[in-house]
Amino acid sequence: MINWNSLGDLHAIKKLGTIVKNWFDLDTFYCDSNQNLKSLGRPQNLFLKLLIEKIGGEQSFSHELKRSLEILGAGDVIFELAGCKGIALDVVIEGEIQGKAIAYPFLGDNTTSGEAAEIIQELISVGASKAEATEAVKKIKRPGPQDQDKLVELVTLVAEEITDYQDAQNKRDELVSQLSSELSEKYRYHNIIGKSKEMQKIYSLLDKIKKSESNILIEGDNGTGKELVAKAIHYNSPRSEKLFLEVNCSAFNENLLDSELFGHVKGAFTGAIKDKPGLFEMVDGGTIFLDEIGDTSLAMQVKLLRVIQEGTFLSVGGTSQKHTDVRVICATNKNIKEIIITGEFREDLYYRLNVINVNLPPLRNREGDIPLLMEYFLKKRCDSMGVALKDFAKKTKEKMLNYSWPGNVRELENEIERLVVLSGDEKNITPDSLSPRILEISGIALAGEGAGFVPTSGGLKKAVAELERVMIGEGLTRCSFNKSRLAKELGISRASLIMKVEKYGLDKRKSKEVA
Repeated sequence: MINWNSLGDLHAIKKLGTIVKNWFDLDTFYCDSNQNLKSLGRPQNLFLKLLIEKIGGEQSFSHELKRSLEILGAGDVIFELAGCKGIALDVVIEGEIQGKAIAYPFLGDNTTSGEAAEIIQELISVGASKAEATEAVKKIKRPGPQDQDKLVELVTLVAEEITDYQDAQNKRDELVSQLSSELSEKYRYHNIIGKSKEMQKIYSLLDKIKKSESNILIEGDNGTGKELVAKAIHYNSPRSEKLFLEVNCSAFNENLLDSELFGHVKGAFTGAIKDKPGLFEMVDGGTIFLDEIGDTSLAMQVKLLRVIQEGTFLSVGGTSQKHTDVRVICATNKNIKEIIITGEFREDLYYRLNVINVNLPPLRNREGDIPLLMEYFLKKRCDSMGVALKDFAKKTKEKMLNYSWPGNVRELENEIERLVVLSGDEKNITPDSLSPRILEISGIALAGEGAGFVPTSGGLKKAVAELERVMIGEGLTRCSFNKSRLAKELGISRASLIMKVEKYGLDKRKSKEVA
């Protein structure tokens, strides 16, 4: 089905409409296959504006237009309405007439003064004053036969542009439908790996919301699978046959993100050589996934709030409102409530986004899931590389299970890819292939115990020191050795943290540089 309201935003159609307006002072608009008026907009022609105003508005004009088009003979393109002429060209999609492109009004170059007087009188009869009726009719263009042929060519181009645009849309929708059926199976909830109590809670929540179209905020640390869950929500929702698009808000500066989300018009900025639709326009009817929503500026948050509340937006450099119907799923690894307090995030936007909250647990809290994920990623990577399925040596598995995986599922998957590559032709994956950070953390933990082991006997001072060493060691890895960030997490000064790092010999990077 053609979205008639969006046609005026297409650059080629807009340009053709401008040519028709500038050369012939005609308005360009459309009707559907039932001859019902579509996308009239604000008429610029004085006669058309006056006619619509005096006969009772757009609905009455639509009724009169329909009557005129219904009596149009087969193959005829020129119709008459209120004494004036118009051009109507069929819009054909996949062999069927879906509507018409129309340009109106004009008079023939042989129109007599008597015929013009009748048109004036008709306007007066519906409430126009003699002066305004005379002025409106006087300004109607009277193209000759050659100019009328040119006018028909221009309107034909408009109709053809609509056909090309809709054909491309239909092909895209067909492809989306095909892909969505494949992806909906791929992203079934049961395809998410994990049987822990924490993940069972997530599955239960996802099952409850699968018929909903509410906006969703997904929270969780980096690498916990927020994108995977967002896709699963979409492909199990009523919008599953529509498009799913994602954007990482932190990957763009503010101006580029504005253009990416809302599009831009030609000439809006240096390099904008043509109109570009934004993601909110492209995904109309579907779902958009905004990752790292907490990194957006306050100005961008205002635009997001508007499109979520009202379904309207302005392209960069644009002047006309565009409409869209989009489900928004957002994700962040930030504490939104904290950045609301600091003034970095709008509270009203938070409540619009957080209709349903999905909080994904870190991998270290998903008891029993790590072995499942290890086996899954091992098979996946061996299959993709075309090698025989490998095994984890016992010590390798122990060290991986004792590691806290601060990078969560993503870090685990990347580590297993590394292990498969570095193990070469060996069937067993030995500990020497593990990343140094995993071996280091394993060394920090007490012998024979997992990270997080706390002695239950012996001196309290020693036990506290051991716990402190483990916490700082894991924290350094989790924060990529960013001591300022870790000090803030632990609630101690940076100077105090540096002293403890040196005390426990945890700054492995420094020791390697010296070596």
